[in-house]
Amino acid sequence: MIEPADARTFERCMAVGGVAVFPTDTVYGLACDPANADAVARLYALKRRMPDKPAAVMFFSVDLALESLPELGRRSRTALDVLLPGAVTLLLPNPARRFPLACGPDPATLGLRVPDLPPTAQALTAVRWPVLQSSANRAGGPDPRRLQDVPEPIREGADLLLDAGELPGTPSTVVDLRRYDEEGAWSIVRHGAVDADEVAAALR
Repeated sequence: MIEPADARTFERCMAVGGVAVFPTDTVYGLACDPANADAVARLYALKRRMPDKPAAVMFFSVDLALESLPELGRRSRTALDVLLPGAVTLLLPNPARRFPLACGPDPATLGLRVPDLPPTAQALTAVRWPVLQSSANRAGGPDPRRLQDVPEPIREGADLLLDAGELPGTPSTVVDLRRYDEEGAWSIVRHGAVDADEVAAALR
């Protein structure tokens, strides 16, 4: 169970360049400050992930995401309102080139998450710090649904471990909205926790 004090510790961990293992609405993830190059490098090294692979930026409220991305078009903002919080990762146009360390070789695209946290992790909704987020596994490895499923070297290398019990274990559905504002076009890039029909119904 995540307590309010844990959420404050999580924020402090991000502020000082730490890396945390934490619960989402899907699987356990790794988080760090998306503007701290050393922290991002540590996170990628723990995962054994290639540095040119993009990651998502996670906000813990939709309002904070919208405030932080004022350049989003009307359709995209509506999509955030209807799909988030939820177990989806949205690929959005990034004309302001925000969070470049998370974008990899394509700074014009931003991956965005706002989780619908379970009751055991609700205290994290108070976090006002966006984080670079990726699943807490070795690159290509199984997604951890329990803290003890996170590989031991990752747990030992992280600065903070937060345990919210067992999670659903299915990663987020990735929805490409990069052409949504201009053309109303969208597509599923990766099937996951949210069914494609549910996404279609929300965007309709």
